[in-house]
Amino acid sequence: MMNLDQASLPTPLSVLSTPAADRWHFGVIALIAFLTLVDLFAAQAILPSLQREFEVSRATMGFAVNASTFGMAAAGLAVGIFGRNLDRRNGIWISLALLAVPTVLLSTTRDIAIFAALRVAQGLCMATAFTLTMAYLAEHFPAERATGALAAYVTGNVASNLFGRILSAAVADLGGLSINFQIFALLNLAGAALVWTTLSRTKRMMPDRRRRSRSGNLLSVLGNRRLHSVLAIGFLILFVFIGTYTYVNFRLVELGLSPMQLGLVYFVFLPSLFTTPLGGLISRRLGAAAGIVLTLLLAVLGLVALISSNLIVVLGGLALVAVGTFLAQALATSQVSRIADAEKAAASGAYLASYYTGGLFGSLVVGKIYDLFGWNTSVLVLVAMLVFAMLSAVPLRAMRPGYRNGQQTALSNRSGRPHP
Repeated sequence: MMNLDQASLPTPLSVLSTPAADRWHFGVIALIAFLTLVDLFAAQAILPSLQREFEVSRATMGFAVNASTFGMAAAGLAVGIFGRNLDRRNGIWISLALLAVPTVLLSTTRDIAIFAALRVAQGLCMATAFTLTMAYLAEHFPAERATGALAAYVTGNVASNLFGRILSAAVADLGGLSINFQIFALLNLAGAALVWTTLSRTKRMMPDRRRRSRSGNLLSVLGNRRLHSVLAIGFLILFVFIGTYTYVNFRLVELGLSPMQLGLVYFVFLPSLFTTPLGGLISRRLGAAAGIVLTLLLAVLGLVALISSNLIVVLGGLALVAVGTFLAQALATSQVSRIADAEKAAASGAYLASYYTGGLFGSLVVGKIYDLFGWNTSVLVLVAMLVFAMLSAVPLRAMRPGYRNGQQTALSNRSGRPHP
């Protein structure tokens, strides 16, 4: 099987730069993302069943299910600091193989504290694989294809949200909670096998050959003011995403849906499979700031629709929230490598740490608000968070598409024409 590493030649690409080759590489990237993150949100689809099983409050169960985001944040930061010398392929596949351990153990516990701890362990493994893969893509694809590669990775994330939730709801409904987690452990092992067979071994996190960080550490990356904006956007995007899709399950149950029907609801992610790959085009045509504001505005419209008691309107709103947040995530993710330039691993780790910390706070804050004040107040808080995210995108206006830190990419110079 052709290795993805072959698509990262620093010189102009020949046969591997064809649309067919891009579709092949991006398809593999999306599948790796799917198998990396399939555990992250699948448990949300069975949240009401888990709450009944563990006999705890909605907020407590929601926090335990989303405790994986704490592990994601911690691992993302750790890999950003210490990951420069890690072999990427080995780091990714070993992380996915280890992920199967806490996943299968979830099938055996009925203690809420142990459940939460195992979800944290899952997050540690997923984020390690996620961060290493993001750095790999940013370092190994030419500038004009890196955004497309990262958009493909986010598209795989969308697919994991859709099909992971549907699979989880269906298996739990038919076979029970224990069988559900065992099936997902097998998917973890499948992801490890895919990475082993499609990625080539590399000795370490490759620094940018054109520019090196002065201090070569996370602190130098965090000194970048534009990166602060991207970190804030990532935090708020997952705050809203997890706050919405964790607790809307209870709202849907109130509207009369069964556990199996809850799984089918997540077909609202289907449009995002087709819109998220457009992140690269939006970035080139509109720029990062305008693109993020526009896509998050779609998500705001979707959130407003969630106040309705009409199931069709609610489902339409959920679809808009998914389209908007996934596109905004793809745009924000692509800006990380553009802004950081040399220290891509550190920047990716910082972004993921902020991103998943936002998810952890979203699960905790929105759950408490829902329990105390109800669903409509929760939606208003989520809308406010997206407004803050749009305001955080304003400093990115100075970054023209195809430029890094105000300078044209070396690849564009070699091609003899400006990058679009």
